Amino acid sequence: MKSDNQLQRDVMDELAWVPNIEEANIGVTAKEGVVTLSGFVGNYSQKLAAEHAAAGVLGVQAIAEEIKVRFPGDAKTSDTEVAGRIANVFSWNVNIPHDKITIKVERNWVTLGGTVEWNYQKDAAHTAASQIEGVLGFTDDIVVRNAPSTADVGERILAAFKRSSDADAATVRVVAKSGTVTLSGKVHGRHERTIAQRAAWAAPGVYRVEDNIVVV
Repeated sequence: MKSDNQLQRDVMDELAWVPNIEEANIGVTAKEGVVTLSGFVGNYSQKLAAEHAAAGVLGVQAIAEEIKVRFPGDAKTSDTEVAGRIANVFSWNVNIPHDKITIKVERNWVTLGGTVEWNYQKDAAHTAASQIEGVLGFTDDIVVRNAPSTADVGERILAAFKRSSDADAATVRVVAKSGTVTLSGKVHGRHERTIAQRAAWAAPGVYRVEDNIVVV
C-alpha cells in the first residue's frame, strides 16, 4: 500500500500531465487512500478533468472534491494576494523547493529568483506562478545547477509506469547526455509510449527527447 506522501505525489504528477488542467492552482492532500482536491480552476470542465485524473491513480480509494471555479470576469487581485497564492501553491507542489525560490510581485508582474538543483524544479515553479489568477507578466530569474542523468530519467519513467497498473517500465531503455534523452525498447501500446515520453520530459535538465520506442 502506498504511503500518504507517495499517493499525494502520484496524484500531483498525474494532474501535471493532463493538458487541460491548470494544476498549479490545485492543492492535493492524501490520507489512507482518500485524496482531497482543493484550489481554483477557470472552468467546470477543468474541475471534472482533475477529479477524473485523480481517480485514475493507483491507490486512490475515494476523492473529496473541494475545487472551486473562478471565472475570468471575477475581481482582480492585489500584489499581496498574488504573492500569497504563489507561495501557497509552491508549498503544495512537491516538485518545487519553495524554500530556495524568492517571489516578488509588483503591479501584478511576478519575478522569481533563487537557485534550484534541477531544471524540472524551475519549470514547475514557472508553470505554477504563471497560471495564478491576477498575474499579468512574468520574469524567471531562477538559476539551475545540475544536468540530467540516465539514472534520474530512468527512475522517473519507472515511477510513472508504477502509477499505471498495466505498464511495464522494464522494457524501456534510457540514455541521457548533455540535456538530450534517448528512449528505446518496446512497449505494448501507445499509452505506455506516452508515459515514457512524459516522464523523460519531466526529468531535470532535459531539453530534447529522442523517442525510438517501438509499439508492439
